[in-house]
Amino acid sequence: MKNNEQVTIATYHPKYNKSFKDLNIEWISNYFVVEPNDVKALDHAEEYIINKGGEIFAAVLNDEVLGVCALIKSNGKDYDYELAKMAVSPKAQGKGVGLLLAKSAIKWATEKGASKIYLESNTKLQPAIKLYEKLGFKEITGISSTYDRVDIQMMLLLNHR
Repeated sequence: MKNNEQVTIATYHPKYNKSFKDLNIEWISNYFVVEPNDVKALDHAEEYIINKGGEIFAAVLNDEVLGVCALIKSNGKDYDYELAKMAVSPKAQGKGVGLLLAKSAIKWATEKGASKIYLESNTKLQPAIKLYEKLGFKEITGISSTYDRVDIQMMLLLNHR
């Protein structure tokens, strides 16, 4: 990634499905174990995320997807969207791609009238935790997770003017 090259954030398109799955499987298996819930969401992204009112974002540079993340619409009252399935290609890590993806997702959710964005992570992913804190996410408790690897939950309260 050269400094003068622009990474653009694209919203969902079926052509990004393979990258969405591959990047997520790569990072999950690097740190943890891929769980059945991962496969379900990654193999059927349109059905589980898009068709239910969520969105998938891809960070693209010269037609290559460097990172992905999703906003999954909540059915409950605890939060509006879950920021999930964020993964950045190892060669693009530490270059601000995750920040760009997260900011785009937060902006999208804000435009949809969301007031709370929730996420689940693991404290061994310190760069990710620092990124979320920088964006204003605060650690919370009390929401049950369907993933074994989750040991921290965070919430972002959005201010509507």
